[in-house]
Amino acid sequence: MKKFLRGLILFVVVMLSLFIGVKDLDWRVFFQGEQQLIFWATRLPRTVSLLVAGSTLSVCGLVMQQLTQNKFVSPTTAGTMDSARLGILVVMIFLPNAPLLLRSTVAFLFAFGGTLLFLQLTRFLPGKNQVMVPLIGVMFGNIIGSIATFFAYQLQLVQNMSSWLQGNFATVMRGSYELLYLAIPLLVIIYYFAYHFTVAGMGEDVAQNLGLNFRRVQFLGLGLVALASSLVLIMVGTVPFLGVIVPNLVSLRYGDQMKNTLGLTAWLGSVFLIVCDIIARIVIPPYEIPVSVIVGVIGSLLFIFLLVRRQAA
Repeated sequence: MKKFLRGLILFVVVMLSLFIGVKDLDWRVFFQGEQQLIFWATRLPRTVSLLVAGSTLSVCGLVMQQLTQNKFVSPTTAGTMDSARLGILVVMIFLPNAPLLLRSTVAFLFAFGGTLLFLQLTRFLPGKNQVMVPLIGVMFGNIIGSIATFFAYQLQLVQNMSSWLQGNFATVMRGSYELLYLAIPLLVIIYYFAYHFTVAGMGEDVAQNLGLNFRRVQFLGLGLVALASSLVLIMVGTVPFLGVIVPNLVSLRYGDQMKNTLGLTAWLGSVFLIVCDIIARIVIPPYEIPVSVIVGVIGSLLFIFLLVRRQAA
């Protein structure tokens, strides 16, 4: 019954995403030329990208929280996204005509390197305080972001970089988002290693006692997260808080066993992002607000709630 209800909710929000917008579509979408074009060229790609991006960022947050043993760590609070942004700026400076695949590769390398550096910083924190670790991550990301912004100002690339990397699905069209599909096999790999990530989340000593190579699993998990996050950043930009709040909301109800919560996390991430995107379309019609703004507002409120709840517990 629960699976049917989740499927029904996902179906409803997908249908709303497909048929709500500046130009409303109706049942004649498959029979009229103009509506056909809008549906296949913009609405369907946009909805698919929302599904993939929402599930990917939520699952990436879940993996990072397991590997760092901290509920408030995600690609946006660990410097991963900011490091990837710096990598994209490097490509824009030195290889302005580089294809998307090369941009994604460079963004991945910078994201992976930045995440490893963040992990090294957390080793100096006594007891790995639940609030201090993400705070250090945010500060670390701001430093990297400031470096990227400085060079972007110097080279007059601020507007290009800001408009491109702002979380906004309005520009997603057929032929410009398909690289995002590469995140799907990454999610499959993450599911395959879910048990290993769960064991690694118990700590290095416990993992080694159970015969697990903690460093290797951590390296694999962070590599998958960096690659998936880079793909989302390249295709649709930064979406804040999603990787923090969705895994936490799921774990509050269903626990921390990744095999049990991975699918729920992906489902809730997709539904949440699609709902926020629909709100972004209808707040000030016929204009659209970037979905990152809506996610930021709702996500920040939920993040404060989670912080207060953890402190009270």
